[in-house]
Amino acid sequence: MDLLLATRNSHKTREFRELLGAAFHVIDLTDLPGVEIPAETGRTFAENATLKAVGASQDRQSLVIADDSGLEVDALGGEPGIYSARYAGENASDADNVNKLLGQLSTRKKDEHWFARFRCVIALAQDGKLLGTFEGTVEGRIVNLPRGRSGFGYDPVFQPNGFDQTFAEMPPELKNKVSHRAQAVAALRHALREIGN
Repeated sequence: MDLLLATRNSHKTREFRELLGAAFHVIDLTDLPGVEIPAETGRTFAENATLKAVGASQDRQSLVIADDSGLEVDALGGEPGIYSARYAGENASDADNVNKLLGQLSTRKKDEHWFARFRCVIALAQDGKLLGTFEGTVEGRIVNLPRGRSGFGYDPVFQPNGFDQTFAEMPPELKNKVSHRAQAVAALRHALREIGN
């Protein structure tokens, strides 16, 4: 089955390909330079994912998926949330965002557990219409120093519950079993099977 992923983030595309497997042929918007990704003006992950999927699917018969995902840290009132990718500014690097996050947390009590979760919502659209949304979350905590070289974004400082490793220390096969995106993709895959039947 062919899927268009409404992103130009190569890390995200690779992860989606790994999660969906060989039964799906996933391309992203690097192959379609004329397609604009709508601005993330929504107030929730679901709203932003929907904006991107529906926007990229206009006048397109192929199935389009888009996700919005991010980190919610309890000690920061749920920040960075929907602003995860641009927490330190519009063109911030992953390192900039992690540094800002750890800087914000450093002002909190030292004995406070930095409970957090990654949340992902995937929207599925076709021909300008939303077909459904699929959500996954993984609970964990923030560690005070980045660890590991795999993954991207906040992976080096997020340690999921039940593990001694951060996402960036895990081999991709393990992360792809337990991550928020893996959970959302599992629900998406089930819906796509229904569509394919």
